[in-house]
Amino acid sequence: MTWPVAEAKNRLSEVMRRALTEGPQRIARRDGAVIVIAEAEYRRLTGEKPGLAQYLMQGLSFDGVELTRDQSPIRPVDL
Repeated sequence: MTWPVAEAKNRLSEVMRRALTEGPQRIARRDGAVIVIAEAEYRRLTGEKPGLAQYLMQGLSFDGVELTRDQSPIRPVDL
């Protein structure tokens, strides 16, 4: 539903109730509009994104991968 800004100010509780029960509510004025949505819907849309450290820790495991440096001498190269 679209609400004129003056009406939305006077009936804010109803706008919020409808956002929770019916879905997004649009509040419009001459120069633009905003959408009021329930917090649960906002969290669903934006998702909980892990930080960089958490993301990297959830990646593939390096267990069993040999990570030691090869200590053999460098081979000769003809230039």
